Amino acid sequence: MSSSLRDQIQTDLNKARKGRDKLRTLVLSTLLAEIKNKEIESRVELDDEGVVQVVSKGIKQRRDASEQMRDAGRGELADQEDAQERVLADYLPEGLSEDEVRAIVRKIIESGVDQLGPLMGQVIPLIRGRFEGKEANRIVREELGS
Repeated sequence: MSSSLRDQIQTDLNKARKGRDKLRTLVLSTLLAEIKNKEIESRVELDDEGVVQVVSKGIKQRRDASEQMRDAGRGELADQEDAQERVLADYLPEGLSEDEVRAIVRKIIESGVDQLGPLMGQVIPLIRGRFEGKEANRIVREELGS
């Protein structure tokens, strides 16, 4: 069974090619290749959640690259990375607010989990692709009082 998110990416890639949109064509073809590589590596066809993980990883890579480019004084290259990140962000589910993540963390703490590692282990699958992991870690530490 094929992933509907992957199908949407393929459809958008075809539109970008027809419209001669070089940025979207580059980003989406690269994304589809990364999805295929992940499937080969894991030997299973990715569902929408797996595709979201690949998209999230791509966004993180571009964000890190943009930061490094800006630190090196290469603003134009950083802008290219930012543009690619914005294209990828279209394929993520709607983001969560900090308050929503805090509510998730508090609910898990109330269920008896009070250690950082196990707590993060339960929080991350619930927020993956919808909230930054570093920020979630900060919230978890604040809620645990450490």
